[in-house]
Amino acid sequence: MWNLWLPWLLLSAVWMAAASGEDGLRPDFYGSACPNVEAIVRDAVRRKLNQTVVTVPATLRLFFHDCFVQGCDASVMIASARDDAEKDAPDNLSLAGDGFDTVIKAKQAVEAQCPGVVSCADILAIAARDVVVLSGGPKFTVELGRRDGLVSQAALVADHLPGSDFNLDRLVSLFRLNNLTASDMIALSGAHTVGFSHCDRFSSRLYAFNSTTAVDPSLNATYAKALMRACPRNVDPTIAVNMDLYTPVTFDNVYYRNLLNGEGLFTSDEVLFTDIRSRPTVEQFAADQAAFFGAFSSAMLRLGRLGVKTGSQGEIRRDCTAFNN
Repeated sequence: MWNLWLPWLLLSAVWMAAASGEDGLRPDFYGSACPNVEAIVRDAVRRKLNQTVVTVPATLRLFFHDCFVQGCDASVMIASARDDAEKDAPDNLSLAGDGFDTVIKAKQAVEAQCPGVVSCADILAIAARDVVVLSGGPKFTVELGRRDGLVSQAALVADHLPGSDFNLDRLVSLFRLNNLTASDMIALSGAHTVGFSHCDRFSSRLYAFNSTTAVDPSLNATYAKALMRACPRNVDPTIAVNMDLYTPVTFDNVYYRNLLNGEGLFTSDEVLFTDIRSRPTVEQFAADQAAFFGAFSSAMLRLGRLGVKTGSQGEIRRDCTAFNN
């Protein structure tokens, strides 16, 4: 079904093969400088997760939003007194504070044992893997060696992140720009098997789908009514619902099973099933969790290579929220 994009997929495969040998990342990058870095981060993530399950989706989403804007360089972590940093852009205002706190606490733990050695970008990449594993998902290798970016501007975010109303072509095009395939996009969308969304992100599907139909017809009718009860018109903007109603704190393939039943929360979720080009992959992941886990792991590896800075291209921040002086 993906033959329309086959030339792109072949080109992407060649690019990725080259990138993996040129970006300077490797799993044992801190083998001598900070050999216990992954264990340190994992312990910090586990402590944070014990405080709140929001840690899982918040950290995953933070990693994705960071990598899609200027590459995986922790630029999204920077705090600005003028509210003009990357995190202050409209598309990033919904990022949960627990994701930032996870990275900050992990950085503090790493600094206590290996001061000035490990970048915030690498800590975020490790933490994103760890929240997946600790919530029941696959364990995969994280390549390390990123430097932290030197630029963080809200103005650079626009049009770089997928919207909840995107159709398949817009999703594929955006991921293409980031050297990720259509299959990578479908696999990474599976991160919506955990987490939540505020009502305003999908309320148009319930009350103003188009000029003739108030409710999006691709929504399961029972599911739509449940969403209306949770998100009535003019609902408090702080109210949120789980992306997956059934196993919201477990990283599994139930997200794809929900799509088969018309229970995708966003248009950009459900379109993966309603569009015949992506439907076979959704059906495969719904039927075979191991296939999803394998595809997700591979996609996360490729995501983590986006726009990485190495050597003099960046710095090792002492504080993840501020550039070094």
